[in-house]
Amino acid sequence: MELRTARLLLRPWRREDTDALVQHVNHREVWRNTGSLPFPYTHADAEAFFAFLAAHPEETHLAIVPDHEPIGSVGIYRRRGLEEFVGELGYWLGPSAWGKGYATEAARALTEHAFATTPLQRIEARVFAWNPASRRVLEKAGFALEGVKRRAAYKDGQHVDEWLYARLRGE
Repeated sequence: MELRTARLLLRPWRREDTDALVQHVNHREVWRNTGSLPFPYTHADAEAFFAFLAAHPEETHLAIVPDHEPIGSVGIYRRRGLEEFVGELGYWLGPSAWGKGYATEAARALTEHAFATTPLQRIEARVFAWNPASRRVLEKAGFALEGVKRRAAYKDGQHVDEWLYARLRGE
């Protein structure tokens, strides 16, 4: 699957993206604002990521490419069981791409694509309290704040609140 926006190509990650992936994700600031990425991020971590993608083709993880090289990632994980019609949006950008609207553009495009092509009724995203830029990304992409999960995560040696955002089909 590939999606085009005004400025971006969202496409599957490729093994030849390994150097760009490591370059853009291997920053403490990126790690601090994501739930599961390791830091430092090595070529071995990239290989593990590609193996995960191969083993889980049902998941959507797309490279965010403004020109010729990926500068970040956006994805939706579809839940199971009682929440089978709920997806969880995640994204990251390398610091050199921050503040340019790429995350909003990618999040909006993938969310709209998911609603158009899947039976998802709800897409959620969680943001750490210390990350107002990511909260703004979600708001500009049409997500609404539903609540604050107090001390819901432990990251960077501290308990932190998570802000829960969601967008419903048709919004």
